[in-house]
Amino acid sequence: VQLQASGGGLVQAGGSLRLSCAVSGRTVSSYHMGWFRQAPGKERECVAAIISSGGGTWYGDAVKGRFTISRDVAKNTLYLQMNSLEPEDTAVYYCAADLRWRSTTWFVGPEDYWGQGTQVTVSS
Repeated sequence: VQLQASGGGLVQAGGSLRLSCAVSGRTVSSYHMGWFRQAPGKERECVAAIISSGGGTWYGDAVKGRFTISRDVAKNTLYLQMNSLEPEDTAVYYCAADLRWRSTTWFVGPEDYWGQGTQVTVSS
């Protein structure tokens, strides 16, 4: 599976961005998929996930109500719509495939399917 993320950039607080993740090698609905982010000096965290069968979604508390994860099977692409952005959302964002649930959040499975990061910077 290859993942190609895009759509990051610089935006003012309160603004919006949409990240895209083009999937190749498998269909976007083959795996549980998601978006992670890593801010300087912090651990990488899952912010949103979408379930392979049925398309149910999960969000981290920090982004709930502001971010929306979705997928387009025809385009084989995963999306993350980010609204009401805050400076605290500044991070490198990564898409990932083959997520596994453990305890209270999602982790990437042993095949380690990651896209390259895309920088999101929110100015105050």
